Amino acid sequence: MQVIILCGGLGTRLREETEYRPKPMVPIGGKPILWHIMKIFAQYGHTDYILPLGYKGNLIKEYFYHYHLMSQDVCIKLGNHHSVSFLPCDSNETENWSITLVDTGENTLKGGRLKRVEKYLIGDEVMVTYGDGVADININQLLAFHRSHGKMATVTGVSPASQFGELHLKGNQVKHFREKPSTSNHYVSGGFYVFNRAFFDNLTPDGACDLEAGPLEELAAAGELMVYKHPGRWACMDTIRDMEYLNRLWDTGEAFWKIW
Repeated sequence: MQVIILCGGLGTRLREETEYRPKPMVPIGGKPILWHIMKIFAQYGHTDYILPLGYKGNLIKEYFYHYHLMSQDVCIKLGNHHSVSFLPCDSNETENWSITLVDTGENTLKGGRLKRVEKYLIGDEVMVTYGDGVADININQLLAFHRSHGKMATVTGVSPASQFGELHLKGNQVKHFREKPSTSNHYVSGGFYVFNRAFFDNLTPDGACDLEAGPLEELAAAGELMVYKHPGRWACMDTIRDMEYLNRLWDTGEAFWKIW
């Protein structure tokens, strides 16, 4: 199944990084968060990606155009018989991905971006997610849930981690400290949508067409939006603190989304 990853936003709350690159290109462990998201889907065999581009989208094009050159050892021969060859790679992380990169306008909202890439869809179902969120989600279970209820759309509900450390007290003594605990008493949208193709009839290519405000609200009102309650972990890179947290997890071998 094709996967659309929304890559066009400005990322204003991460301005320290996004002044120079689009948010999906902000690195975790030396690789863009976009790469991490793609690896999650690839683990379940979904390697046909459509990336609606906007703000600084040329940097995403350049990254994938030069992907093998920058990630593998190469032999470059200069002179009259100039050539470039890639040396054998011992890594199992050689990606066999198809990536369609589409300029959808710098200021276009998410619904308009989706509509503008509709012409590249080939199936009756498509997965969609944001370019800044990772999870240890089982994509096969998500798809099975979507197909079981017969509605037009599924959104993944997640219990986000609090931005504050949680204290468990006995009197004035801290008995237990837990950083970024899950607020498991409520769910928020974590992306990782599955849409039937007919959903795109609710969208327009207009730059002001949003996804959540309008189309998804109307879908919910019509009883056509279901929630897959993800039982695991999820995180979003929204601020510099989030970026530092995700990099710390990666550096310490605790990256929960690394299911490959």
